[in-house]
Amino acid sequence: MSNTSSVNPVQGDLAFTRESDRGVVAEASYAGALSFMRRRYTRDLSGADVAVMGVPFDLSVSSRSGTRLGPRAVRSGSSHIAWSKPWPWEADPYEALRVVDYGDCEFDYGYPHKVPAQIAQAARDVLATDTALLSIGGDHFITYPLLKAHAEKHGPLSLIQFDAHSDTWADEEGRIDHGTMLWHAIREGLVDPARSVQVGIRTHNPDPMGMNIIDAIEVQKTGPEAVAQKIRGIVGAHKTYVTFDIDALEPASAPGTGTPVIGGLSPYQAQEIIRGLAGIDVAGMDVVEVAPAYDISEITAIAAATIANDMLCLYAAGPSGQR
Repeated sequence: MSNTSSVNPVQGDLAFTRESDRGVVAEASYAGALSFMRRRYTRDLSGADVAVMGVPFDLSVSSRSGTRLGPRAVRSGSSHIAWSKPWPWEADPYEALRVVDYGDCEFDYGYPHKVPAQIAQAARDVLATDTALLSIGGDHFITYPLLKAHAEKHGPLSLIQFDAHSDTWADEEGRIDHGTMLWHAIREGLVDPARSVQVGIRTHNPDPMGMNIIDAIEVQKTGPEAVAQKIRGIVGAHKTYVTFDIDALEPASAPGTGTPVIGGLSPYQAQEIIRGLAGIDVAGMDVVEVAPAYDISEITAIAAATIANDMLCLYAAGPSGQR
């Protein structure tokens, strides 16, 4: 590993000692206080452009639990890539934007019925400061209350969803389930399905609720460039929320998740698609469903951290990120 910056033996723990919210400074990946990409921990968003917030919630999973530990794992995974600007993006989001780690959304797990409103309010608090939000889950249900907060600010959103599952299975009002979060979101008008798209789907669902679907087979047959072009045609210039369920990836590349499905995207394909979307208007973003108890050598956590990093690049390359 080579880098123009060097580790300052006096200034460690950049999550607390960082003097500027811009730029990249190398810090030992095996040491120091963990924050996402070694950004500064703060709840003061004055002057911040993007806040990274963990949402350690996993009470709505239908299979293996453990994604409540996802935010911590992704922060740890990010320490391996925090020493340099994201490759191969030309622009460095950490020079263009002031990115901070906001810490985790707080809620009482003993009152699960209250959690959705608490997640939505935490997102509202961030968005009220005109700070963009990158959320780290947690299971995929968290996208529903996050979409509520973003739709209140921006109106009905386009959605780009990377996933093995469509998450539009019918449900009951008020029920919490990571497989039905989009059913709720579409019915409430948070998402416009006609200008939204799901990528990597490889499970059956009788009712896609009008969502455009680019399944895993189409990704494999047509390639990332064609997929990115198709997505751009669907979302157009609309405000777009991007959600990445880590089970969109092939389980060999991301075993640390609760509902793995073989035949998924490779990390290269996922990254190439995201890079091919540069210029779309990203309103908000999340990476979800990392369950570190099932991970091996942090490969899922590192993949999720890298995808989240690419999302920051995507945000910086779009109109909302031009500050």
